[in-house]
This record gives sequence, structure tokens and C-alpha cells, in this order.
Amino acid sequence: MALLAQQVIARSGLTPTYSAAAGSTTVTCGDRSFLHVKNTNGSSMTVTVTATAQVDGQAVADLVVTVPATTGDKMIGPLLGRLFASTADGTSAAITYSSTTGVTVASLVI
Repeated sequence: MALLAQQVIARSGLTPTYSAAAGSTTVTCGDRSFLHVKNTNGSSMTVTVTATAQVDGQAVADLVVTVPATTGDKMIGPLLGRLFASTADGTSAAITYSSTTGVTVASLVI
């Protein structure tokens, strides 16, 4: 899984750079970390952020977001480390996409 470079939203503004979605990626977790997903495909698709947290021994459900077809545009987050951080590195969240055709993504932090 490739780590998406996190782009900082500054007071002066940010023109984000979007990457074509891969089958799975990782992003840096944080209280101010977001994933921006754009879908130009003719079909809706889903983005799944894998949850790693447990509450009283019960697994927290994954975050699943549907991005509409054609002009779909979703901001997902914040991607809190206490919910989504990988047990391997403690800082990144695993992201999967039901489809990658016509899908671009950006990892953003404020």
C-alpha cells in the first residue's frame, strides 16, 4: 500500500494535487487529517477506511462512505488515529476503494 503524501491547507490557500486511486492506499492519521475523493465514473463507488480500534473488546466498525457517480465529491474525516491507525506503524490508516476507474484522491491536513 502506497502512502499518499499529506498536503497542508494553509491560510493562503491550497490547490491540492490529486492522484489516481489505487486498489488500496494509506494516509496519515490525525485529528485534522482528511481524505478528499472525487469520482467521475458513471457508477457510484465506496471508500472504506479500516478501523483498528476496540471498545470494551469489541471491534469498531470500518468507516464506509459512498461517493456518487459522475460528479461525486466527498471529504472524509477527520481520520482519527485512535480509530484508524495501523497496529503495525501507529500512524497510517488503510483505505480501499470498490472501484478506481475515474477516481482521484488527495490526503489533506488543516
